[in-house]
Amino acid sequence: MSRRGHRTINLPAPYLKRVWLDPSKVHDREAYPFCLPIFLDDFELSFDAAITIVVGENGTGKSTILEGIASLAGYDDAGGGKGYMPVDHSEAREKMGGQLGKALRASWLPKISNGWFFRAESFFSVARYLDKAARDAGQVGPDFLSHSHGEGFLRFFEERCQRQGIFIFDEPESALSPARQIEFLKLLRRMEDSRICQVIMATHSPMLMAYPNARLLRLGKYGLEPVTVEATDHYRLMREFCSDPHGFVEATLAE
Repeated sequence: MSRRGHRTINLPAPYLKRVWLDPSKVHDREAYPFCLPIFLDDFELSFDAAITIVVGENGTGKSTILEGIASLAGYDDAGGGKGYMPVDHSEAREKMGGQLGKALRASWLPKISNGWFFRAESFFSVARYLDKAARDAGQVGPDFLSHSHGEGFLRFFEERCQRQGIFIFDEPESALSPARQIEFLKLLRRMEDSRICQVIMATHSPMLMAYPNARLLRLGKYGLEPVTVEATDHYRLMREFCSDPHGFVEATLAE
């Protein structure tokens, strides 16, 4: 019999239903990340769709929230699956997600620990770890690093992200061209259609924000709120650019 955390669950995603901040576990409200506006009041995030997408400006706390949820789910702050410890651990991560994860509480139905935490900034550390683990076991490594940056990302997603589990993506578009982002959208569709994958993603890409059936949330100064892709600053900015690229850039540079 397989281990409890890795058995097949005969229920559809989402498995993580809700996370919230336990004030009794916050010992210093002035310390990061608890000083962020999103955590000043009672923080709570519910999941009612298989795919949840969080958008917002840099510095609002998107990545920190994802790191906290990943830590709560049993993933290392630097990325990877449950039980993985990337070899370049000290340089690959900041320690904020783990601190937040210790102060979060969760409601699961059921608890599931399969899946993956993908961080664009630490992808290469995780990829090197996977190659080394395979060599140590006398196996052929996945060798994601022999491909271009974007191709390595996509190959990784295709190989690791279609099994049952909870998948946390922090800016997966960072190395993907627009055409590759379309391929990633197709992967999301396959994950959703499988009904066994829960995705929590932060992105700056309007193309990924527009994924049908996803719950799109905007993280601002006063918390999380539902939003349409057309109402995001990212979409509005790109719309202005696409309508007059040269005029947009000239006007921006003249400000």
